[in-house]
Amino acid sequence: MTRAVVFAYHNVGVRCLSVLLAHRVDVVLVVTHQDNPSETIWFDSVAALAELHGIPTITPADPNDPDVIARIAALAPDFLFSFYYRLMLKPKLLAVPKRGAYNMHGSLLPKYRGRVPVNWAVLHGERETGASLHRMLEKPDAGALIAQQAVPILPNDTAFEVFQKVTVAAEIALDRVLPLLMTGTAPELPLNLAQGSYFGGRKAEDGRIDWRQSAQAIHNLIRAVAPPYPGAFCDAAFGHLRILKSLLPPQPVQRSPEPGLYSDQGKLWADCGHGSVLHLVSADIDGTPLDALSFAARFGDQKISLA
Repeated sequence: MTRAVVFAYHNVGVRCLSVLLAHRVDVVLVVTHQDNPSETIWFDSVAALAELHGIPTITPADPNDPDVIARIAALAPDFLFSFYYRLMLKPKLLAVPKRGAYNMHGSLLPKYRGRVPVNWAVLHGERETGASLHRMLEKPDAGALIAQQAVPILPNDTAFEVFQKVTVAAEIALDRVLPLLMTGTAPELPLNLAQGSYFGGRKAEDGRIDWRQSAQAIHNLIRAVAPPYPGAFCDAAFGHLRILKSLLPPQPVQRSPEPGLYSDQGKLWADCGHGSVLHLVSADIDGTPLDALSFAARFGDQKISLA
């Protein structure tokens, strides 16, 4: 029987671990993370799935600790798998499995190597992304491609909605190629890293809106950081404004290039850079919901500056 040690977290971790179990891989240890109490936990628990199946679980602060490596080596795994595990696995650990270490990444590699690839893809207005299983090297997301599954990004999809698609894509890709991995016949395609770029992590502050940008760019930012992520925001004279959902007009509208907020025909709008316009579907000021009616009650029919 094929033996594996699995490093996993988040929904991709849950679904990919489920695939291994469905293919009767002997998962002898799961390495995961303790949930951070300061983080919004909107995703499923790898630890709970492991417990359900009686799989031992550890949550080391450093998976590359010599004691952790020794414990894993003693299990003599054929494979290591990393499914949305958040820490880097270094060469001594990657050298332990007899038949290799593989990672599931949430993009169409070599595009969007690195952190939070779904959010970056939405921010940049991509129309597709996906999931890629690749051989692990010390260099992040650089090893040979084993399997890949694409999914569409629709123009109004949020990062959360795209992440749900990517989770299914990861499950499909792994389910399809796992029998080949287990028999040693899986194809490997070297990645040309020059065809992609590496991206770092994002912070809540990165959701700050620059209203001088085009409505399309601001719409992409709003989608990329919409809940359960912290949301797009700005600090205006009237308070802390968060935009949680937006839509572009069906036809391009040209107005004042001076950024501002206003109500028109029962909808809340923003004038953005280059005279472009954005429909603000869901917003709040200092945590209080803001719509066209409440805006008109507070500010009347005037345009409020966002400069």
